[in-house]
Amino acid sequence: MMEQIQYKTELPQIDQYFELFESTGWNQEYNLNKEELAVSIKNSYFSVCAYVGSKLVGFGRFVSDGILHAMIYEMIVFPEYQGKNIGSQILKMLLNKCFELNIRDIQLFCAKGKRNFYEKHGFAARPDDGPGMEYKGLR
Repeated sequence: MMEQIQYKTELPQIDQYFELFESTGWNQEYNLNKEELAVSIKNSYFSVCAYVGSKLVGFGRFVSDGILHAMIYEMIVFPEYQGKNIGSQILKMLLNKCFELNIRDIQLFCAKGKRNFYEKHGFAARPDDGPGMEYKGLR
């Protein structure tokens, strides 16, 4: 039997979050250190952590203006804890906070291969000719 999962809305300890973030492989592109990652999550509007005992096993957050737009980022669950409803519960808590605030536009970045997960929770992919772009130019 799996240990009980606790969900908290306080920010996680950065060492634990860094380990969770590293598990995604995303940091190969972003090359963030712990301090930069700490600042990025500190600037979130709302976040949810999932713990098994004292171990951080999942995380999700959104950035928002509090009225019109919210963008969900870093929906992460350690691979060995995926498929146990943790990501669904985190997403539900993030969405419920958006609904509570009456935020009109809720968006997210979807990791490759995770589209079906988000569609099950009410999200739809933007059409190819839909709005939205990402800067890929020179820095």
